[in-house]
Amino acid sequence: MISPSESRDLAHRLLAWEANAGEAAEPAESISLRVYEKLRRRLCILAGVAGFHSLASRALTLAKSEAPDLAAVQVAPDGSLLGLGKPDVQIDIVGSKAGEGETILIARLLGLLLIFLGGALTSNLISDLWPDATLDDNIAGNGRKA
Repeated sequence: MISPSESRDLAHRLLAWEANAGEAAEPAESISLRVYEKLRRRLCILAGVAGFHSLASRALTLAKSEAPDLAAVQVAPDGSLLGLGKPDVQIDIVGSKAGEGETILIARLLGLLLIFLGGALTSNLISDLWPDATLDDNIAGNGRKA
């Protein structure tokens, strides 16, 4: 099973990939929100809106216990987030505390995906959404310790 620090590391990497893939013509929204929305759109197809809403609500509840700055954030009935994501002027994924609550939310969502879908399916989902991303064998479940 993947540890919370590994899911946070995966969240940091997804945010970095999304930051590097961002186009200047894209609407101004936070990188965390773009990652969340990519996951939401795909998972609503797989699990339905109600299924994703439940998953996102649980991830947000877990993240709020670690990041009080998420207190005003809510999951809308369609699974989108309300109250999250000011546009990132400049992102410093490593070492910046700005947006840490958003990173924690993405990490908790990924952690729940790994629990409910497993490493292989989660890895495939991430690879479909971020084709240039490379994942550790631990994420796909190949690096489990006996």
